[in-house]
Order: sequence, then structure tokens, then C-alpha cells
Amino acid sequence: MAFTNLQKMFISDSMDPCCLKILQDGGLQVVEKQNLSKEELIAKLQDCEGLIVRLATKVTADIINAAEKLQVVGGAGTSVDSMDLEATTRKGILVMNTPNGNSLSAAELTGWMIMCLARQIPQATASMKDGKWDRKKFMGTELNGKTLGILGLGRIGREVAIWMQSFGMKTVGYDPIISPEVSASFGVQQLPLEEIWPLCDFITVHTPLLPSTTGLLNDSTFTLYKKGVCVVNCAHGGGTLLRALQSGYAGAALFAFMEEPPRDHALVDHENVISCPHLGASTKEAQSCCGEEIAVQFVDMVKRRALMGVTNAQALTSAFSLQTKPWIGLAEALGTLMRAWAGSPKAVQVVTQGLSLRNAGNCLSPAVIVCLLKDSSNHADVNFVNAKLLVKEASLNVTTSHNRTLRGEQGCGEGFLSVALASAPYQAVGFVQGTTPVLQALNGAAFRPEVPLHRGLPLLLFRAQPSNPAMLSTMIGLLAEAGVQLLSYQTSVVSDGETWHVMGLRLRISDTGAFPFLATNPLPASGSRNTPPLSWGPGSRCWLWLSY
Repeated sequence: MAFTNLQKMFISDSMDPCCLKILQDGGLQVVEKQNLSKEELIAKLQDCEGLIVRLATKVTADIINAAEKLQVVGGAGTSVDSMDLEATTRKGILVMNTPNGNSLSAAELTGWMIMCLARQIPQATASMKDGKWDRKKFMGTELNGKTLGILGLGRIGREVAIWMQSFGMKTVGYDPIISPEVSASFGVQQLPLEEIWPLCDFITVHTPLLPSTTGLLNDSTFTLYKKGVCVVNCAHGGGTLLRALQSGYAGAALFAFMEEPPRDHALVDHENVISCPHLGASTKEAQSCCGEEIAVQFVDMVKRRALMGVTNAQALTSAFSLQTKPWIGLAEALGTLMRAWAGSPKAVQVVTQGLSLRNAGNCLSPAVIVCLLKDSSNHADVNFVNAKLLVKEASLNVTTSHNRTLRGEQGCGEGFLSVALASAPYQAVGFVQGTTPVLQALNGAAFRPEVPLHRGLPLLLFRAQPSNPAMLSTMIGLLAEAGVQLLSYQTSVVSDGETWHVMGLRLRISDTGAFPFLATNPLPASGSRNTPPLSWGPGSRCWLWLSY
């Protein structure tokens, strides 16, 4: 896996010293330099596989496309708004954040912002500094008994809920990913957005800046709010929020902006707005925690121990699991087999079977896709990060399904994986024995015992009529003439009058030119020179299946 081959890192923003130490102790070469221009950063990244940033460095598409060796970008914080996620994903660059590092600091700041809005503390402070004593102007409101709407119930949203409940606030929320049962465990009742708006005295937003989350607060939704509602951390609403404030809504508190620093100060300057620079993670504790967390994530990834904080390729997280790794290997093997079998298929079906694989399709399907598209001239850089994006552009229809009922074969362990071409009668089925992926059947013809699929072991697959006693000796002789050593040999049961044969070989890739019949797909007519006397049915194929 390419992401484990990192050697050199670049840190472009200020980090706690522990970050550098952890990376170096993990065997990584690290260079640090801050306040670089775009051109200077591109030059520094030319020999780096990894980049660590905070919010100051904007990882734009220009930087991503120019950094030829870059494989992983790590953000020391929760937000990845400073990165072009579409460009990184398209190029197959992994993006990580630190989901735990600054959660508490950001949640505390949100709580303080809510309290400052309720009691107008910043405005009152500014008034006193101006020599005034204006008690009546700064009439506030208690938090006890008020309703707080939380959009985004991840780590920060959860901490905000727990903290504000201690002030007697009722908490409702919305999150398309977190289940209502989970949010109920920390005291948040989930409701549809249209039911949240009229209930809330305060609303706070803790969603990442994505197309699906942009515009949650808009001109239409503001018409549904209570007139005195206060909103926190929703500067992504921009002009919408300003218009709402001008229409009489109570106030807003901002510590994140679409443009940082903002050039348009109309929102910041409004008398009912309190704001600060992007300070969500600006505590000594959060900086230390984020620096440590992102460094540990990089080292764990390189050491193949774990992969955490992935934002654009969740399938990879499962690929690092000890239980899932052999199944990923099986998916890659079957995907490679399908590519060798059919070239450029248009439709593929990936089916998992067995209760233990009920959620495995999300990580096994990308592994199949990577091997189906690999070596294509248009998708040479396909990997787990960009597989789902590139498969759409390749017009390859991949369907994933799961059957809870396990097939009846013995020795299947915990489940089966099946990969089939929808437009042709090609199907391969396998499972994992211990930690070894095995091929169980081809086109319904079962292997007993199953064929081990060892990574890096070339396999020669072909099918022939079982009534030809000279077939095996002829094939072995041809391989010997080519200087290829036969390591293993297995056959399937008879299916449709023919038997599948699988040979494990020891050879170099350059050896394939020594026996051209292996590169012919399908084989020439029986009896041609260098062709064993095999009987080939419709759609038969013979090929050298190199390493997966």
C-alpha cells in the first residue's frame, strides 16, 4: 500500500515540538518551514510524500497537482476547510485530520460564545472601556430552560451538548450520519431541520464545509426561526446571516469564516455580532494534542499499525484492520482476475455473504475497483482514495450487495466474496482460510482443495476437457522449455464438460516472452505450434495472471 512508503515529511505551519519529535522517532525525515508562498511550498514538496498543515497553509489544487510525490496531507485539527478535497481525492492523495485533538477546546469556545451572546459581555466590555455605564442597554437572557439546536453531532457537537445541558438548556440536533440512538445517549433529540428551526433560542453549527452542508442556514430557513434566535459559528452563511441580523434577529457569534482573514467586515462590524479569529483550537492543550495526534497517525500508518482520521477514503481505515487485511487481499486478487479475464468490463457485481461480512462491502468494493482499473492508460494512478470517483468516469457500473445467509460449502470460515461480470458469464468466488485468501470456484466449478492466492505468486489459469491425458505433461514440457518452474498445480471439479486448471509458477515478468501462447487471449486453434492439445469452449481464456 503506497501510503505506508512515506519517507520525507514537510511541516508548513507552526506545530507543537512534540510533532517533530514523534515523526523523527518513527523513522521519518522531517523538514519544517513556515510562511511560504505558493511557489515556495510547491518547490519544497517536490521530494516529499507527506505534508502537515494547520489553517494557515491553503492546500489548493495548484499545489496538489504540482507536488508529484505527495501521497498524504494531514491537518492538525478537526477542520479540513483549508484543503481542496476534490483535487486531493482525484489525485489519490489521502487526507487526514485529528478528530480528537481540538474537540474540547472548540466546544468550550462555543459554550463561551453562547454565554457571551446571552449576556452581551463583549459589547458591555467595549462600552465600559469607552467610559460609559449603560446597564439598561445590555439586558440579557438566562440559558436555563432555553433550547439549543446543534447542527452536526460529532465530537465537538457532543461536547457542546453535554456542557450546555449543565446550564439547564434543552438540546435538539440534526446529523445525517450519527444515529438518533447515539445522540440520545448524550442527551440530544434528533429532529428534521424543519422542526428544529422554530424551537430554538440558540443554534450552533459544527458540520464540515462540504457541498452537502453548505447553505444549511439560508434566507428561507431564517424565516422559520424564532425572532430572537442567536446563532453561533455560522459565518459560512455570510450575506444570509447579515440580512437576518438587519431584519431584527438577536445576534451571532463567529469564529470561523469562509475567507480568512475576512476582507468584508460588514458582518463582523454589526453591533449584534461578536467574533474572534479562528480560535477553536487556539489553546496550549489543543495545540499539543493536535500536534501529537497527527504525528502518531502518520507513524502508525507507515508502521502499518492503524489508520485514523481519514476524511476522504474511509475504506482504507478497514484495510488496516488485522481481520480485514486478508479479505482486502482476496478482493484485490479477484479484481485482478476479472481484469485479466475480461479486459475492460462495463458492469461488475460484488457480493459478500455471511453475517460477519455484513459491512465489509464498503471496503472490499474499492479494492476490486482498484484492480479492475489498474494499468489502464486513463487510470494509472487509481487507488483506494480515488477509486469510486474514477470508476464513474470509466463508465464502469459496480454494484455491491450482501447476503446474510452463508453458502453451505465446508471450510469457508466466516463468509464468501463473489465478484462477477454482469455482461458475461464470468464469476470468481473466494474466502479466507486463517489469514490466506483462497479461490473457491470459477464459474461454478469448485476447487477442492481451494487455491491459495499468495500475493506475488503468478498463476496460470486455463480450462480444458478432462479426457485429455496428455494435456498436463504437454503444458509442463512447454513451461520447462521456457525456463519456468512449476510450483503448484490444482484442478476444479468438472463443470459444463470442462475442468479449470491452476498452476503456480516461479518466473520473472520478462519470461513471458519466451512462451507466446500464454499471452494469446484466447489461444490459437488447437494444434498450432507452441499450443498444447487443449479443447477450448466458447469464451475460453488462457492467460498469465501476474502478481496482485
